[in-house]
Amino acid sequence: MRKNSVKNTRINGEVQRVLAEIIRGGIKDPRIAPMTSVVAVEVAPDLKTCKAWISVLGDEKTQTDTLAGLRSAEGYIRSRLARTVNLRNTPEITFIMDQSIAYGVNMSKLIDEVVEKDENNG
Repeated sequence: MRKNSVKNTRINGEVQRVLAEIIRGGIKDPRIAPMTSVVAVEVAPDLKTCKAWISVLGDEKTQTDTLAGLRSAEGYIRSRLARTVNLRNTPEITFIMDQSIAYGVNMSKLIDEVVEKDENNG
């Protein structure tokens, strides 16, 4: 299976949906923030590994705690994924903190500051 095939894209979408469901309702770990979302998922073409980018609303400590909680619950998440999604192999999940939303908010704030300075000087 090629990396950008239709089948691989469908598998990525399904795994992302199920992961979000499991994280939202299936894990009782208090370290995992309630405002945790799965931004993107990339399953390898051989279905052995999976990268899941997550975004957490909160400060840096909340983000690191959530990442630690997800890593410790990886076995449980993987077993629930295996029961829900019918794949030949259940991929080994690697959680990665996605900083793109925070980066976008920061850039937007910087642009607003520049526009405000320009309006005041113009």
